[in-house]
Amino acid sequence: MDINKILAACDHTLLLQDATWDEIKVICDDAKKYGTASVCIPPCYVRAANEYLKDDVAICTVIGFPNGNMTTETKVFETKDALENGADEIDMVINIGMLKAGEYDYVLNEIKQIKEACGSHILKVIIETCLLTDEEKVRMCELVTTSGADYIKTSTGFSTAGATFDDVRLFSEHIGDNVKIKAAGGISSLEDAEKFMELGADRLGTSRIVKLVKGKI
Repeated sequence: MDINKILAACDHTLLLQDATWDEIKVICDDAKKYGTASVCIPPCYVRAANEYLKDDVAICTVIGFPNGNMTTETKVFETKDALENGADEIDMVINIGMLKAGEYDYVLNEIKQIKEACGSHILKVIIETCLLTDEEKVRMCELVTTSGADYIKTSTGFSTAGATFDDVRLFSEHIGDNVKIKAAGGISSLEDAEKFMELGADRLGTSRIVKLVKGKI
C-alpha cells in the first residue's frame, strides 16, 4: 500500500498527560508535512492549535477521556467548548460501566446528544474494546449505527490494550453502512497499519506512523 495513503488515514496523536505546547506544535508541523487526516490533541491545546494551523490540518480532540464515566451533561459541554475553540472532529469515550450494566438506552442517548452537539462535525465513538466481551462489542456496533455517529473507534490507548485485527474485523461485520472504523492504540508498524486498513479501518489513531515514515523519506 502507498505510504501516502496510510498517512492520509492517520489521526496523528499526542494525548499524554505531560504533553507540552512545544510538543503539540511538532505534531502539527509533522501533520502538515506528511499529509495526515488530522492531529488528535488534548482539549486544552485546541484553540492554540487552531490559530497555529490556520485550517491547514483538521483538529481532532477527545471528550470524556480516557475513562468515559463523566455525566452526559459534562461531555456535551466539553464537546461544545472544543468546537467553539476550533475542533473539527470529536472522539468521545462511552460510559463503559453503563454498557456493562445493560443500560443501553443511556449509552445510546448519550452518543445522540453528543452527535447533536457536533452537528456536521465528525464524531468518533471510542468503546475501549479491551474491556468488552465480543457480545458487548457487537451491541456497540448496533448502538453506534443507530446513534448517527460517524465512526466507531477501538481504543483510547490508555487502557490495558489497543486495537486488534480481530476487533476491526468484527466491527466491519456488524456496523451499518453509515459508520466507519477507526483503529487506535498500539499501532506500531507500517505493516500493521496496512493490515488494519485492509480489514476495513478508514482511520488510524497513532503517534508512531509519522515517526516511522520520517525515517524512510
